[in-house]
Parts: sequence; C-alpha cells; structure tokens
Amino acid sequence: MTPTRTRTYANGYARRRWNVAAASDLAAELGRSVGTTTATAQILINRGFSETDRALAFLKPTLRDLLEPALLPGLCEAAKRLARAIRDKESIVIYGDYDVDGITATAILWHSIRALGHTARCYVPHRIDEGYGVNADAIRQLCNDGAQLIVTVDCGITAIEPMAIARDRGVDVIITDHHEWKEGASDEGQGTRAEATVSALHSSLVPRPSPLLPAATAIVHPRLPADIAYPNPHLCGAGVAFKLAWGVGQMIGSGYVGPGARVPEAMKSLLVELTALAALGTIADVVPLVGENRALARRGLMDLKTSNLHGIRALIAACDLDGKKLDSFHVGFLLGPRLNAAGRMGHAKLAVEMLTDASPQRADEIATFLEGQNRQRQIIEREIVGEAIRQAEELGFCDEGCHAIVVGSAKWHPGVIGIVASRLVDRFHKPTIVIALGEDGGTTGGHGSGRSIAGFHLAQALDACKAHLKTCGGHEMAAGLKIDPLNLAVFRDAFLDYAKANLTAEQLVPELRIDAIAALGDVSHAFVDELARLGPFGNGNPRPMIACRGVELTAPPRTCGKKGEHVQLFLRQNGTTMKAIAFNAAAMLDDLNSGRPLNLAVMPTLNEWNGKVSVELEVKDISLAE
Repeated sequence: MTPTRTRTYANGYARRRWNVAAASDLAAELGRSVGTTTATAQILINRGFSETDRALAFLKPTLRDLLEPALLPGLCEAAKRLARAIRDKESIVIYGDYDVDGITATAILWHSIRALGHTARCYVPHRIDEGYGVNADAIRQLCNDGAQLIVTVDCGITAIEPMAIARDRGVDVIITDHHEWKEGASDEGQGTRAEATVSALHSSLVPRPSPLLPAATAIVHPRLPADIAYPNPHLCGAGVAFKLAWGVGQMIGSGYVGPGARVPEAMKSLLVELTALAALGTIADVVPLVGENRALARRGLMDLKTSNLHGIRALIAACDLDGKKLDSFHVGFLLGPRLNAAGRMGHAKLAVEMLTDASPQRADEIATFLEGQNRQRQIIEREIVGEAIRQAEELGFCDEGCHAIVVGSAKWHPGVIGIVASRLVDRFHKPTIVIALGEDGGTTGGHGSGRSIAGFHLAQALDACKAHLKTCGGHEMAAGLKIDPLNLAVFRDAFLDYAKANLTAEQLVPELRIDAIAALGDVSHAFVDELARLGPFGNGNPRPMIACRGVELTAPPRTCGKKGEHVQLFLRQNGTTMKAIAFNAAAMLDDLNSGRPLNLAVMPTLNEWNGKVSVELEVKDISLAE
C-alpha cells in the first residue's frame, strides 16, 4: 500500500488516509488464470491470494475448507465428556451469552444434542440483572437444580470463581469460548495455569504471562496454548460450538474424534443445516471472514433462506427478506440487530427459544415481538448517541490531543451502550467506552461497553486499568466492564493515559485502503457482479474500494435524505456517465460546486429501481483533483 497525505477539509467531511495498493505485474496473468478482470485479480493479490490455486480456493470456498475438530485445543476431551453425558442421559445445561454469537452458539449445541438422542436445558443470563459471562449465583442455582454437566458457549474463560463452585459441588463443566482470559503469576487456588505463553495470539507482541484458567473438565478455545497452534485463532463462539457439535458427532458415530471419523447420517445433515446459525454468529461477531470463517459464512448465507429451522424462517420473514438473496449486510444490519434486541431490551432467552424448541406459531410471535423491541432500541439509541456526542465534545474528547473517549450517564440504557460506542467510533475514530451509570446517580453500579480501532487492543487496555474497575473482559475490538461510579473519573484518566501512550496520531486518522484505480468505464454491471464473488464481506475481507480520479460533474450536486444530509452526484469520464451517492456530505457542497474535477473513493453497487438495474457508486471519500 502506498500512503497518500491526510487531507482535512474546513467543513470537516473528509479526513482520511488513502492507502492505494501498488499495481502488481501479476494481476493480468492471475486474472486470466482464474477468469476475472485484472482489477479483481489485483484485489485478490491485495488480500494475499497471488497464486492461482489459492485464489480459486478463495473464490469458491466450501465446507471442505473447515479444519478438523480434533485440531481445536481441548475439543477431544470435551467431545468425549459430552458424548458420555448424551449416552447416559445426564442432566445437561447449555450456558450461553446474550449476544448473537452466544444465542446462535447455544442453539447449535441444543439442536446437536437433540439430534443425538438427548435433550439439554438452555440458560442465558439477563444482560442488566446478571451482566456478561458466567455468574456465581447462576451456577449455584443450576447445581441446586440437578445439573450434572454444564457447557458454556461464547463465555466462561474468565469464570474462575463460578467454576470453582461447580467443581466443589461435583458438577462437571465444559467451557467453550474465544474471548481473552485472565493472566497472573499464581492460580489463587482456583484456576489452572497453562505452561506456555500464548504465542499463537501474541507472537508479534511482548510475551505475556501464561493464562489463568478456570477449573473445568475441558476448555475449548482456539487460542489456548497447544503443541500445535490452531490455524484459525479467530473462530467465534458459534464457530467453536459448531466444531464441538461436529466432534461429538464423530465420537458417537465412530468412537473417536479425528480425520476419517464419521458422524451419524442424521447428524451429518444437521451440521450442514447448522451452518446458517454459525454464519449468523460469525458475521455478527465481526471476526475476520477468512479461512474457515469465510467457508462457514459463505455456506451459511446460502442456507439461511432455505433453512428448515422455524426460528430462522420467522426471523427472515419479520425482516421482509423472504425469497431474497442474503449477504453479510442483511446479517449485520437486519437479522443480527433483531436477535440482539432480545438481550438489549429484555431477555435473550426469547431469542434462544425462537431458535430452538419454539413451534412455528410461537417462533412467529417471538420474531414479531423482537421487531418491536428493535424499533424501541433504535429510538433509545438515537437519543443516547446525541447525548454522548455532546458530552464527548464538551469534555474535549474530540480535540486533536485526546486519544480516546469515555462518557457516561445515569440516564442511559445499559442495553444499547455497545451500539452507542460503535457510533462514536464511527464518528470520531477513537477507542470509546460508554458507561450506563445506573439509576439514582449510579448507586446500583455502572455497566460499560467499549469499541476500538485497528491497532488498539481494548481488552488489554481495560486490563491495564482494572484497578479502577470491578470486572472487565472481551477481546481486541470490543469489551465490557463493571465500575463503581465513584471511580469513573480516575478510570477515565487512566484509560486516556493508556490510549495516549499506545496510539500514534496517525492511527487516529481513519484509513481508506484502496484496492485498485479504475475509470468509470471499467465499473460495469459485470464488474460489480464479479466483485460479489469476493464476498461475504466483513472484518478481514472488506468490500472492495475503488478510486476514480479526475471525474467531472455533469450537473450540480443534489441533496437528498430526510434532512438533506446526503448528496447525489452525476458523474462523467471519457464518455461514461454514472450516478453516485455521498452519505453525510452536504457540508461539501461548496467544494463540489467549484467546477474542479474530483477524486472519489467508491464502492460500486447495483441499484434496482422500477425493475431496472444500474450501477451506482457509494462514495466513501472525496477530494478535489490537483
């Protein structure tokens, strides 16, 4: 990538670093080999696929790309114990998280256990009353209720005290998770410490202490120290649950977990069906969509619209997506938020019920209810975002010398603070913590949620400030915390100091990675269809960004949107004309009317109107041509 200088406009619309990929001499030949245009081949090269066989594998991912379950640290032991519980009809409880990843992971294991001839009970904590992760009171109650085996999904790796309770009560626990763990020099008599450092995750960083892990029968985690590091350290909670389900099927079908092991035929069909749930979790949790994550997401998206699961069909119908081709956009912005609304505005057990044992009628009822919950969430979110932006500006967090944002209020709903943090990161491009301080001035305690930017490990940052927190946990880009409101000021100072010491000024300027430079005439309907083959898009595989330089306007820009905040552009270059939409660019109207040619960073899309499909450009950045 060749960086260009940062450009700042007086109106504040654009301040981006353009990193334009250097044109490769291999692009034309690779394009001929894999049957794409040179521009698409250039994008493949940018993403590390310069050899023909690897490029073809990327363009056509299949379930054969999935790694063997036995490679996942701890999975063989977990599969043996869960298979025994299924065979002996033990009382099994699946303990899941309340977000999309946790909900889908819970459903994956529930369906798998049922297909193998047994049943399991699902438990999901209440986001506000119980908070994130495994809590001691819940484990104590599950033990009292007769649980013989508890399987956590998408949580549990830091639950040292709750797992000690289960151990002392003689209840076995299997932990499946993908989040960061605790670290320390001793096990405090409660956990077990792995003997090796976590080289798979931190090979490029200063070595860290060994993980302090809960006492459990088995811990399944893609980044745990192992003789051979798992090749996909970014497997999400639903992906880990899918692998465990596959491994249990192998254990029951063949008596072992490993290459060549077969699963019962009914289970084999179910695993394919469950890729739809795995895709929901994988895309919604924003893990990199490469390798087996890409294979799971691609196949799952294909199976979503034809799923036999009542809950998925009801969810799709509630979003008015019946019969439509679904992609990562629909998961990230339509399906996922409605599942999340259950935990944010009420209790996620409703979403779990919808995706597990709900009848078709009951699934429809829940999906309709979640639609209403999501609308309520959107209203509350908009109000809090406005207040959070004003608070950030008043406290000086938007100033150039400030490297992070920490805002809080006793009036804010704790169920939406994660989304609010994301909105502030989108606006200011700084690591952001949003804290709901609780009612009555925060006497009930504060719940915080954070989102980060590339290069700033949020979970590690919170860990560095943990002296001022009750609890914290998460991963690189998202994390949560609990705090005594009296500690807000000192925590804020510590977090801002940490951010200033660990972020450069350049990192605080959002980067646009430009995949290729193209003329308007190159951006055809066929080219946009070809780009779609690179999907699904998301973290690790973003939608392709194209730069079009020296483009002229054929008519004055026209504002659109409810508040006239967007701008529609009418473009021309070398005889080719095209429309473009620049969101939130109304402040640039004076510059756009200057008569000078434009340089545009765009994402090509297809727009359908009155039965006619045409190419349209979604503008991500604008500069005036030199």
